[in-house]
Amino acid sequence: MRPDEHLLLDMLIYARKARDFNSGVSWEQFSKDELRQFATQRVLQIIGEAAWKVSEGYKTAHPAIPWTQISALRHRLVHDYAQIDLPRVWEIVQKHVSPLIVALEPLVPPPPTASP
Repeated sequence: MRPDEHLLLDMLIYARKARDFNSGVSWEQFSKDELRQFATQRVLQIIGEAAWKVSEGYKTAHPAIPWTQISALRHRLVHDYAQIDLPRVWEIVQKHVSPLIVALEPLVPPPPTASP
């Protein structure tokens, strides 16, 4: 796997985690569950860090993925941690993570098959 493909795989794995952590969870539950909030913020940070490291050429070739916004979210979560807008984090998970998964899935190569 090439470096960009590793980063895309990381993005996909952690986007699925963000989705799964919050599957069937209401805003009321999320807003009261500090552990879920921190876990969600952490996986969003990882997605953003991986997106930031993807090569510029790859980003240019795949403009449907909002690379800048994903990276900006990571920077905001890390550097403005005292000012995190929890409703915005919830909105991102609810509205943007599933479309990101759909966009990433065809870009990640399938795992190699075992030779007989």
